[in-house]
Order: sequence, then C-alpha cells, then structure tokens
Amino acid sequence: MKFSSSSAHRRLTGGAKTDGVPLTHRQAAAWCAALSACAVLAVPGTLPGLATDARLTLAVFAFATCAWIATPVDDTYVALGAGLALTATGVISSETLFGTLGDATVWLLICAFVLAAAVGRSGLAGRAAAFLVGGAGSVRQLVHLTTAALVATAFAVPATSGRAALALPVFLALARVLADRARLVVMLALLFPTVILLSAVATLIGAGAHLITVSVLWESTGEDIGFARWLLLGLPLAVASSHLAAEVVLLTMTRRADREGPVRITAEQLQEHTPHPVTGPLTAPEARCALLLGTVVLLWCGEPLHQVPPAVVALIGALVAASPALGTVRLKDALSTVPWSLLLFMAATMAMGIALSVSGAARWLVSGLPGGGVPPWLFLGVVIALSTAAHLALQSRSARSSVLVPLVVAAAGEAGVNPVAAALASTAAAGFCHTLPASAKPVALFADLPDDTPTYAPRDLLRLSLVLAPLTAALVWLFALGVWPLLGVPL
Repeated sequence: MKFSSSSAHRRLTGGAKTDGVPLTHRQAAAWCAALSACAVLAVPGTLPGLATDARLTLAVFAFATCAWIATPVDDTYVALGAGLALTATGVISSETLFGTLGDATVWLLICAFVLAAAVGRSGLAGRAAAFLVGGAGSVRQLVHLTTAALVATAFAVPATSGRAALALPVFLALARVLADRARLVVMLALLFPTVILLSAVATLIGAGAHLITVSVLWESTGEDIGFARWLLLGLPLAVASSHLAAEVVLLTMTRRADREGPVRITAEQLQEHTPHPVTGPLTAPEARCALLLGTVVLLWCGEPLHQVPPAVVALIGALVAASPALGTVRLKDALSTVPWSLLLFMAATMAMGIALSVSGAARWLVSGLPGGGVPPWLFLGVVIALSTAAHLALQSRSARSSVLVPLVVAAAGEAGVNPVAAALASTAAAGFCHTLPASAKPVALFADLPDDTPTYAPRDLLRLSLVLAPLTAALVWLFALGVWPLLGVPL
C-alpha cells in the first residue's frame, strides 16, 4: 500500500485547491509568506550581517520547508530540487551533493533492507510472534509481550515503514483470533504503530532521521556516533518509552471489563492465518536466516572490539542472505524492496543539513537567542518540546531532522550545551508523530486495514496524543539529564 502522508494530511484538512489537492487557507497564507521571505533573502544587500551563502541557504530552506508543508509535490522531488539549487548557487559542491548518496550510513540502510527481505521471506517473524504472544494469559501480558516483540524488530528491519509492513500480517492474524473482542483489536491496531514509531530510536537503522543526525553531527562537530554507541544510548529509551506507551494505549483504548477477561492465543489459531509454519523445528532456510541475523547484529554491537564498520558487516550479511547456496531471497527481489525514493530523500536532506552548517546559516539563525544564561535543562526542554510538536507541520521524520538538527547543534554551542546530547534529544523527541493518521506512514497503514478489520479513528489518535506527547517528551528530557550522562554523553 502506497500512502503519501502529506497528501493525506491535506485531504483530511480540506480547503482551497492547488493542482487538485485541497489546501487550507492557513497553509496558503504560510506559503505566500514563505515566498515573500525567499524573495527578500534572494536580493543582494538584504540582512547585511548575513553572508551570501547563508542567505541563499536560508532562502532555499524556507522554500523547501513550505513546499513540504503546503504543496502536493512529492517530498523527494522537493529535497532533490533544494539540493540542486544549493549546488548550482555554489553553497555546496556537486561532490557534497552526490557524495551523500554514497555515505556509509546509506549503504548500511540498503543492506539492512536486503537482510529484512530475507527475514520476511523465511517466515521467522510469524514464528517469533507465535512464540511470544502464545505465552500471554491476560490482556496486559499480551500488550507487553507484543511490545517487546515490536521493539526487537528494530534490529532486523530498517525504517519504521518497513517494520510496519512486516508487522501487519502478524496483527491481522491476531485480529482474526480476537474477532469477538473488537475493542481489543482496535487497541492492538493503535499499539502496533505507536510502539514501532517510539522504538525506532533503539538502533541507528531505525529511521532515516538518525542517519541525518549522525551526518550533521560529524560535519558540525567531528563527533562520530556508530551503531554500537547509538544502541547504548537509544535502546534503554526505546524500551522505556515503548512500554510506557503500551500502558497508555491500553488504558485509553479499553475499559476495565475489556482488560479483566483472560486471553488465550494458541499457535494453532495463528497458524490458520499464516502460510509459514509457526511451530515445530526450524526449517533449513529459517535456521540459516536466524543464524545470519544473529551474527550480523552481534557484529554490529561489537564494532568497538573488531573495528569493522557496520556498513561493511551489513554488506557481507546482505551478500550471504542473497547467495545461491545459503540465502533465502534473490538479490534482485531483495533490492526491489529497498525504498529508493526514501534513500534519495535522505541523501538530499543530508546535503541540505550540511549546507546549513557550513554556510553559517544555522549559526546566524540562533545568534539572537540567549547564550550561556539559559540553564541546560531549560534549553533541552525547549528543544524537546519543539521537536515533539514539529510533526504537526512536517510529516516527514527525515525532513524534521534536516531542518531541526543543524539549528539545535548551532544553538547548543551558543548555550553551552553538549551538541551531541541536544541533537540526540531532538531526534528522539521527533519520533513522536501520532496526532493524525497522516503524521506517519505506520499510523496511516494501520488506520486503513483490509477486510473490514476494526481500527482506530482520528479522535482516538487525538485522545492518545494528549496523554502520550507530554509523557514521552518528559521521558526524553529525563534521559538527556540523568541517564545519557552516565553513558558517556554529558550535558
């Protein structure tokens, strides 16, 4: 299922039309204001304290951001156009623009998608789901066992949309088994995308926004965050926020009577709704795939010991997964699952983030903010609040990071805050995007289920967001202040 989050958002909001797509009056006004600002910035001599490259960068960024928010044009097309404009005006070189697509983190994501295709083809996901949820005896146990399983998928499947696609058949099987308890089905429909989105922070490959953050930090500060270090910082937050969210979903979407009834899901019931075996000995392809995946994850986690880059480990794993003798999927079929549009979008927005940093535009934007007089805890609180709310304007997680992280890194330097802590907090907080069906692809996917499966309504998302948004923001803030300093990221 292909779903454009930005176009869905415009269909929901209604209003005037642009190229046949509804546009609200507020969006149209914002678009006109942005065009006026771009015109002013493009005129030489305006804002004398701003260098030419910085002025051009701000103009391109303002135009691109408003195009992402208020037009039906594809997000990737806008990002590529912005990258080309920055190159044509000399803000960044062509080597910088094209080099981002060859970045090691992009190759890591490509190879991870090949591994994910092998896992999906083998049937391991269904077997693991049956093993976990089969042990549930109550609704609360079912919710937290499902949450644990979804958190674990962050190690096997890159990007939230890929994890949602892998988890959808498992959810549909559970929905058919629980068909006589509709409220539980609706609760699980909301639980799946909620946990998928919040647990993405567990790994570097969990979201494209993470790769943009790592790239901006490297270009701005020379700080390199590898797979193992991100895992050390992100996994505890992912586990805590996912299980916290699971409790919130359970309490907001069900009544006491719904939670009191026993739950019994057997492997035989799940087997009726999946073509792959969920019990018995592992088949040869399943055993090979499980061994390969476990080895790759261990090598990723052991990067500080063996010094082999994660992208090289992923490439070795991808070649083994697609090999004629040992693999479970053909390379051609695996590569067809790679979201090339997403990779191009990431590469272009990484180039835009580099332009914000090297041109001095980011530093100029934050130069008027209070400097060292702001307490670090207050600075982080503002960053986290803005990052949490940013999904209401920019539906793309990668776009949010490409806009916010360079500004956050520059502002952190002015405020005397560790840029790594600020960038990580912003990226983690931006993982909350549950307010509208169009706010994230997993939310959209589970909001439009096949076969008349019960699912949530927009009002359910709003009710959940009112409770979950401040809780997750506070949790990120607590981790940045109290947990990450213990793990090597001082404030």
